[in-house]
Amino acid sequence: MKETNGVQLVIRITSLAAAVCAIVASVLLKRSQRTEGIGTLMLICSVIVLILLAVEYFFFAGSTRKYIAKSAAQLNKTEKESLLNFPAPAVIIDQDNCIVWYNKLFGKTVVKGIEPYGVPVNELFNMDMNAIFGREGDRICKDGKFYNVRAIHTDHGADMAMLYFADTTELVELDYENRQSRLSVIIIMIDYYEELISNIRESEKAHLLVSIEQLIENFIDGTTGISRRAGNDRFYVILEERHLQPIIEKRFEILEKARKIRVNDRAGITLSIGVGHDAENLAESEKYAKKALDMCLGRGGDQAAVRTADGYEFYGGQSKGMSKNTRVKSRMVANALIEIIGSYDRVLVMGHQWGDLDSIGSAVGICDAVKLLGRESYVVADRSKNLALTLIEYIEQNSIKNYFLSPKEALAKLDDSTLLIVTDTHNPAIVESKELLEHCMHRVVIDHHRLIISPIDGTELFYHEPSASSACEMVAELLEYFPDVSLPTPVAEGLLSGIMLDTKNFIMNTGVRTFEAAAFLKRQGADTVSVKRLFSNSLDTYRGKAAIIESAEIYRKCAIAIAEQSFDNIRVASSKAADEMLEITGVNASFVIYRMEDQVFISARSLGSYNVQLIMETLGGGGHHTMAACQLNCTLNDARRQLGNAIDEYIRNN
Repeated sequence: MKETNGVQLVIRITSLAAAVCAIVASVLLKRSQRTEGIGTLMLICSVIVLILLAVEYFFFAGSTRKYIAKSAAQLNKTEKESLLNFPAPAVIIDQDNCIVWYNKLFGKTVVKGIEPYGVPVNELFNMDMNAIFGREGDRICKDGKFYNVRAIHTDHGADMAMLYFADTTELVELDYENRQSRLSVIIIMIDYYEELISNIRESEKAHLLVSIEQLIENFIDGTTGISRRAGNDRFYVILEERHLQPIIEKRFEILEKARKIRVNDRAGITLSIGVGHDAENLAESEKYAKKALDMCLGRGGDQAAVRTADGYEFYGGQSKGMSKNTRVKSRMVANALIEIIGSYDRVLVMGHQWGDLDSIGSAVGICDAVKLLGRESYVVADRSKNLALTLIEYIEQNSIKNYFLSPKEALAKLDDSTLLIVTDTHNPAIVESKELLEHCMHRVVIDHHRLIISPIDGTELFYHEPSASSACEMVAELLEYFPDVSLPTPVAEGLLSGIMLDTKNFIMNTGVRTFEAAAFLKRQGADTVSVKRLFSNSLDTYRGKAAIIESAEIYRKCAIAIAEQSFDNIRVASSKAADEMLEITGVNASFVIYRMEDQVFISARSLGSYNVQLIMETLGGGGHHTMAACQLNCTLNDARRQLGNAIDEYIRNN
């Protein structure tokens, strides 16, 4: 109102000044005969302007002020009505986030009868007070409805803010329906199908296939999914996401049901299931499913792997897996390996950190075979961190020189004509020399451990056989197909020692091919008495092992021991203690926790009823069904607590 009066005053003063100037100009013009008419006209106009200004001021000034005031009042009222009836819920909050005003729609649809005056808005809604001032705002849910909340500061400054609630329920429900109807691909494969149906009658084969097809039909019963057989041992299932989630939540019960289907009353079948979902389209879902199935097969089968854009989730994995009797793959790999070796002048062979008899034995076997092919070859081993020094010294003492290099010496020999062969591991994080692996671009991997998510990549040959008992067994099979192979006795004994280590003297994880590999090594001159000496340890190591076993406690059918004191060869003593604790009555798995070089290690063993690989994977480790390990950066007590939680989770899920 004050601004309006000021404008009126300026107009009046300007008009009055113009009239006075016109009068002065007309008087001056009247003095000249030429301009006397013009001056008279200007004088008359100026007088009229002055009269009008006087009349407006004395008679209409009040009415004008009333009209302007009334218009301003009407405008203010319109603004208030518009805000009160704003088509979206809105509130005004103070600096303490308390509601000081709200419109009709907010009270009617959002809070529904609750009096919100003076109530902090973040008590009514779970919202991010910083996010609501951003460009996107923040999404909240209230009484089954979704709102996108945005805030702006009012003209009164940062102390007051207005919040607008945009109802996005329909959009959220539409997005949810779109995601729930997205198609997922499931590939189901019968593990070791050819071995299962060998030596059974045709009628039994037909009965087996009918049982499996009924199992698949029951698997998708009650869903909108479809299934198609894609071969003798493979099925495709297409499901909507809404039906896949309950299957995942039940941890793929089909795996347990499949084990109950017997083959000629000898063994139950197992399935490998690859699931691809959360993909952009159906083709990408199938791609994910194939990768997940490959991961299942690389981990021994009898499990489901769910592949998403973020990684893998695994379910099942209870069976130890069946040994394959066919050796066609070994022959093909041996021929490919011979061809690859022939393309390079030098071959370096290395295993994993803290190499054991299987790691060093398999590396020595490959190294000697490469030498027989006329190529320069060495085994890379760090003697300061090695558990197979007895084997290294035994080979060197028997006049077999120039076998071993340190990682530093191996790096000095590295060039473009060098091939690197990694045995007994496919994990790039635990190889003997990470630097050597990084700088050598020509790689071959030979391993039997269950496949991890991120294995060594960029290989010219990746020979992975999780059904094999050991890397030494795999190498012995390959060497049988090398031309004119004749192994020195210490090398043959080194390979046999690796097999005996991983099979616990041919007790665990042995198959027909394990004994065939051992027979081949015996023909090459391996002596079991000499091999047994490679397992000997010092008296201090034996006493340390006994102390570890004495500290054992039983927890949920698991023997858990903690080595409170560190000593030389504690890793060897812990492994042997874990093996021996399996002989305790009622123990399904054993674990030894020990500290070495500011890290805590856990050695895990099992007789097969517990899958220690799954337990160790929970703690960031891995390994085999019956033998695994992990390392942690924590105290011994924290490691014991984490191990207990991992055992609880494993038993709960399986």
